[in-house]
Order: sequence, then structure tokens, then C-alpha cells
Amino acid sequence: MMHRTFNSISIVLYLTLVLAMQLLPLSISADDSGDIKSPVSFTAKKKAPVEKTGRPLIKKLGTIDLDLVETQPIVFANQLYRFESVRTRYKKNSVGKPYFRFVDISTGQATPAFAEGHDLGSALVDGETMYVLGTPGWGAEAIDLFWSRDMKTWHSKRILNLPGWKLYNSSICKAGNRYVIAFEVGGPPEIVGHGFTNRFAESTDLKNWKLIDEPAVFTKKHYSACPTIRYIDGMFYVVFLKSMGKGQYNPAIVRSKDLIQWESSPMNPIMHFDQTDKRISNDHLTDSQRKEVAQAMNRNNSDVDFCEYKGGVIINYSWGDQKGHEFLAEAYFAGTLKELLTGFFPQNNASPKK
Repeated sequence: MMHRTFNSISIVLYLTLVLAMQLLPLSISADDSGDIKSPVSFTAKKKAPVEKTGRPLIKKLGTIDLDLVETQPIVFANQLYRFESVRTRYKKNSVGKPYFRFVDISTGQATPAFAEGHDLGSALVDGETMYVLGTPGWGAEAIDLFWSRDMKTWHSKRILNLPGWKLYNSSICKAGNRYVIAFEVGGPPEIVGHGFTNRFAESTDLKNWKLIDEPAVFTKKHYSACPTIRYIDGMFYVVFLKSMGKGQYNPAIVRSKDLIQWESSPMNPIMHFDQTDKRISNDHLTDSQRKEVAQAMNRNNSDVDFCEYKGGVIINYSWGDQKGHEFLAEAYFAGTLKELLTGFFPQNNASPKK
């Protein structure tokens, strides 16, 4: 689903005029050695910006790295981090296999690698503990849970084992007195329908999980990959990757009170792939990397994940050809997470439709 440096003066001037907000130094990325790469900062005003159509205004900031896809901004102990699922082919991967890590945005330092051999990770903070999900390979039959209180010493447990299933991306949220995972399933056909499909699991303690039976599914009717799930005011919001046809993909959003009946936003998709994805937001990208960005095919915005920090929402997403040539980019919404997600449902109707 890494590195960037902004001209803070030009960004402040531009966003003051266009968004009536400011972006000040805050986010710093690290390479595999932990070297600091780039600072960026966000300070949001109270009223969330919208487009002329009334859609929440998401400001794309540009490309920050190459071949780094499944990432997630997350706050732990009041500090902003980026969770990274590092693939084997990532140029700065010195481990030689996939693994997970966190980058401290204030220092640029990366935590030690953990969960070696795992892919497609996602994270959740609960109290003083960081929890991370991952699959032991693409299309695996299981999901493993890792947890740590210092992000150095990790414990693990297999929490889902579904023989014959092919599991990919996952996302986790807290929903009242329980926790819910949304996870992407690619097989078998009788489970996924028109794959990919999102299924769900629940837990009351984060360690013991149960698959939620059908009809809690989204959806067997069409392609719905890369889920990101959040829970706000009694409603589950799921951002997923929607096929637009002709090999093109954009993220869309649905919501549900019960994970069974789903309401689709009339404003979908929530983002569109376009030339602004190719802005360079990392001064440390080499000339050859910049050339690669400029010449790359772009037909998707995918692997969207986000977190609220200091009144704004930091958004990580990917773009590329949807065939393995991918780039990591960042965007920003100058409002709360609630304003962002509910803003795509202008009627704010608490009764989801099928």
C-alpha cells in the first residue's frame, strides 16, 4: 500500500489560497538504514474543505517512493509513524525477504524488521500496545497477529486459519466492545463469487478470533479488493478498490451498520488516478527514479489507508499499472477522519441501503 521533502513556503502559500490551510514540517521518512529523508507537516483548520460538488477535498501531495505499496500512517504514544510492509523486491530491502517495520516520522528512524516472510500488513493501536496483521505469503490460508508494547520485542499468534482460502490484504478496527477485521479473499470461487471479495472476523480480546459467517460479505457481485475498515458512530466504513473497467481501478467507499446491508457513496470513487500522482514529493529521489515516475503507466489509485493526526487526515496510497509497477504517494485532508468518511455520504443517512 517513503521519502519526501517539501518546499514548505510554496505549499503554505498554495494551500492558504486554495484550501485555507497550512502544511508545516512534520513527516519524515527513512530508507532501509534509517536515514532521515524528508520533513512535512500538517496543521488543519477547523472547517473541513470540500470541492464545488460537495465532496471532501483530498489534496494529493505526490510520490514519495518506488515499489513500496502496503503502508499505513498510524499514531502510537502520541507519535506519528508509518507502518510499512516491505516487499522482497524493494530496492533497499537488505533482509532478502518480506518483512514489516515502522518509521518514526519525527526522527526518520526505522524500527527493527519483524514478521519476516509476511506480506500485506496492517496495524491497530489499542491502549499501549501495537497490533499488526499479516499473511505468511500472498494468497495464504492464514492471518497472523503480531503485538508489541515497544515495537522492538514482538509476540505472535495465528488467529485465522481457513484451509483452501486465498487471503490477501486485511484491515482492523475497534467497534465498540469488539474488534473487526476486514480481509480480502481471492479464492475459492464459491467463497468469493466475483473476486476479490471482503470477508470479516471478530474478537473481544484481539487474541481469539471468529470468522463472521455469510451474509456478512462485501461483495460477491463485483471486484472489491484492498479493504480499509473504520468504525464511526455505529457504522462501519470500508474503502475498497473498485474496477472501473479497461484495466483501471480507483478507491470507493461503502458503509454498513451490520456488515450485511451496504450503502455505496453517490460520490464514488473517492479518488481518481491522474497526473498529480506523479508530482515529486521527495527531493531525495534520483534522476533515474524521477524519470521512472514520469514515464510510468498510471491507471489506478489503490491501497488507500489513513489516520487522523492533529486535526487532519494523512492518507497513504499507491498508483501505477496495477501489474506490479507501483509507486507510493501521499495525500492530505484538512479535517477529521469522521468528516472525511461521512462526507462522502451527503445525506448522512443512518439507514444503509442494499
